[in-house]
Amino acid sequence: MANLVQELNSLDFSVYIGGPLQAAVKAQHDASISQVNFIKEVGFVPSEEEDEPVALRYVDFNYKKSVPNPDYDPDATTEAATERFTTAEVSLKVPFLTMLTIPALRIDEMTIDFNAKLNSVETQNVSSEFSGSASLSAKIWKVKFNASASYKKTSSSTSTTERTYTLGVHVRAVNDELPAGLARVMDMLEDSISAVNY
Repeated sequence: MANLVQELNSLDFSVYIGGPLQAAVKAQHDASISQVNFIKEVGFVPSEEEDEPVALRYVDFNYKKSVPNPDYDPDATTEAATERFTTAEVSLKVPFLTMLTIPALRIDEMTIDFNAKLNSVETQNVSSEFSGSASLSAKIWKVKFNASASYKKTSSSTSTTERTYTLGVHVRAVNDELPAGLARVMDMLEDSISAVNY
């Protein structure tokens, strides 16, 4: 009969359990490096020379805005002074990184289901057959005796072991909050947004 305990002990759990865990750690590492590369490539303008610091990438745009007229006088007769509002040209400078969602994927949960099913079936068939015959004949002064016997034994045994292995890996990833240092930098960038009226 197969030794099922020995067979289970021979399974390399470092491959079945450790392999998916190592893949998850590598995926988390790659996600962090991807975040750094995203910030470098999208948020900054590369410098021409190595010694020069990189410049922050901005989005500049102009728009018209209705603002209170500083010269407004309800009793005035001139046209410029009777208008309550005037149109001003506003230029806005916004750091590009503050307009984007920075990727911050994190593996939130990971479940590894490994099932090993071993079935061992052993069957043994034994059959015995005995047959015999005897005959006796007698004539005067002559006795004739015949006897015959046969014995037959048949045995067969079969042993089968079925092995079924299943491995299921469930990974749940979420877009995490920004790290504290990066969140402070983003707050400073938002504070640097400036609007200039012309």
